[in-house]
Amino acid sequence: MPEPRDKSPAELALIQLLPNMITIAAICAGLTAIRFGFQGDFVRSVQLILAACVLDGVDGRLARLLNSDSKMGAELDSLADFLNFGVAPPLVLYFWTLQDMRSAGWLTVLVFAVCCVVRLARFNVASKDEEARDDGAFFTGIPAPAGAMLVFLPMFISFAFSDAPLLPDALICLYMVGIGLLMISRIPVWSFKTTRISRQNVKFVLVGFAFIGAAVLTFAWITLVALCLAYIGLVIWAMLSPGTSKTDTKA
Repeated sequence: MPEPRDKSPAELALIQLLPNMITIAAICAGLTAIRFGFQGDFVRSVQLILAACVLDGVDGRLARLLNSDSKMGAELDSLADFLNFGVAPPLVLYFWTLQDMRSAGWLTVLVFAVCCVVRLARFNVASKDEEARDDGAFFTGIPAPAGAMLVFLPMFISFAFSDAPLLPDALICLYMVGIGLLMISRIPVWSFKTTRISRQNVKFVLVGFAFIGAAVLTFAWITLVALCLAYIGLVIWAMLSPGTSKTDTKA
């Protein structure tokens, strides 16, 4: 009688691969966004990067929920973040308006990408250091997904107000460099992840979330402009507020 075959500990249930599948889907979205940007379909390109942001917020939490965290998943997530938030956004902006500046526009793309990869590398090092790891209430510098969204603000304004004149290319370059430097700065930025809401205020938060969701679906670009400006205000408040904690909680 044959002995029963033990299930290898290396085997995984298919559902446990779902977080990595979502990460791969985000990578495909980022690469396709670059393709559409090269072809001049900028609205669809930006939409794909927005979708990559949503997927980035889902995969890690789903992995923890399914107890399928892995070193490979962490590396995939970091590589996806660099592609989707450090490479695709500046390239799309370059195809959109910076090609006329040639070397200066390309230099801006390189600066932003390098700032993003340094931001992610700093987070990866901190996450592996038990003494440095802490679930604080503040990011150190703006996280990579927020940097990607903020750098798209000139495009959001152009999409929302089609009659508005485009910003000068030189100003867009300076803005991109500024966002890149904010990613690698030591400025403490409030983290939504650790925010606690009292039970009495939960209903107001849910209503506010529904309102913002409806606004994004109805007036997408105007709402994104407003959200970016609100986040910039939050960063300025963090810069001016003394005594805030400087703790990395997310890339």
